[in-house]
Amino acid sequence: MTRKVLLIDIVHDIIPEKLESNGYEVISGVQLSRKEILACINEFCGIVIRSRIIIDKELIDKAVNLRFVARVGAGMESIDTKYCESKGISCLNSPEGNRDAVGEHCIGMLLSLMNNLNKADREVKTGIWLREANRGIELNAKTVGIIGYGNMGSCFAKKLSGFGCKVISYDKYKTGYEDKYTIETQMSNIFKEADIVSFHIPLRDETNYLVNDVFISKFNKPIIIINTSRGPIVETEALVRALKTGKIIAAALDVIEYEESSFEKTKEMTKFSDFRYLAESDKVIMSPHIAGWTVESKIKLAEVLVSKIIALKI
Repeated sequence: MTRKVLLIDIVHDIIPEKLESNGYEVISGVQLSRKEILACINEFCGIVIRSRIIIDKELIDKAVNLRFVARVGAGMESIDTKYCESKGISCLNSPEGNRDAVGEHCIGMLLSLMNNLNKADREVKTGIWLREANRGIELNAKTVGIIGYGNMGSCFAKKLSGFGCKVISYDKYKTGYEDKYTIETQMSNIFKEADIVSFHIPLRDETNYLVNDVFISKFNKPIIIINTSRGPIVETEALVRALKTGKIIAAALDVIEYEESSFEKTKEMTKFSDFRYLAESDKVIMSPHIAGWTVESKIKLAEVLVSKIIALKI
């Protein structure tokens, strides 16, 4: 049986080094096109990816010796996991590796929004000194609703534990997870109580445009939203409408629906009027899909993933 592994994307050196020390032959395919990968994929027992190439039925059918697909990161939407499983192919990811980074990024974006830090910084640097106009809002005593209580959601809850806020959470895919950092609840209660809502859910058909006009209208109070999961979970048009009416007070967006599937580039965002509104609003803070993108997480993501590959004992 072949023990060749193809690296489709650039990854930390930890991965090829540890695989080779465990008897795998590692081949770099970072310069290969999809067509070239399809032509040679039958030679490999494993592939390591980020987001450059979609692992779909066409590729899987040609990968006759494939035993695992390993993604450096959390989201698995670029992999047809059900079809892989039907072929006996293990699908691995490493959300444990960047959960601390995501939790800290959420905290940073939230505090910046609530205390007008980005706006105030810009003003002071141009000689504008406005104190009352930049009066902040305390996180203490607010209710934070976390949607999705996996690695990312639970780590965010842990990071919030010292701020004196109430953390409630809903996860459609699990129950019985309540801990000292959160109160497990139903979505109806998040609609009723939340001041702040953070999304930590995978992108699936049922979560695409989850945050739309109907969803937003169900909240009893104006809310702040945080999205560090996937851009298409939030419908940008609906978000802009809610910002204009005050139904959403502010938004922290690390991801946006204009991203390409690789996450390395976007559509020409400035041609969209809704994006221009977000970009010009002091009620919005954005970052380029870097919530899980730290020096430390790059190492941890690699270490977690390669350990899972080795544990397969292929």
